[in-house]
Amino acid sequence: MTKTTDFTKVMQDMMASFPVDASALQNAFKTQAAFGEKLAAVALAAAEKSTELSAKWAKDSLAKLADASKAKAEPAEYGKAASDFATASAEMAAENLAAFAEIAKKVQMDTVELMLAAGKNVSEEASAAVKKATADVTAQVKKAAAAAK
Repeated sequence: MTKTTDFTKVMQDMMASFPVDASALQNAFKTQAAFGEKLAAVALAAAEKSTELSAKWAKDSLAKLADASKAKAEPAEYGKAASDFATASAEMAAENLAAFAEIAKKVQMDTVELMLAAGKNVSEEASAAVKKATADVTAQVKKAAAAAK
């Protein structure tokens, strides 16, 4: 009977002849982890500011509502209290929506800065990896050519 050829050694030798730089993968992972950490920090800071703003808005609204719900001596005062509450609510809404827009604007600017920095880092790392791989392959080719002579 014929025996199946074991290509394990051949494959190991072939893979060993290809230069693989594990540090490039390690550096890419570290870069990606650092980018993720910075992006998470931006998102968490925005969430914290938004939560604080929402809580303040709710607290201020409840205070205005407490003023509006107090007993009045004259029936006309109830209408004025409701009108004052509506006016104050509209003003608070405009102020708070503008504050939310500022938070969103800051998140957008920070994210764009991170993306640009990450793109620059990735480009530099890729360029360095390609140069190193080219040098390694060239050295292997020269070595193989010299061995063939």
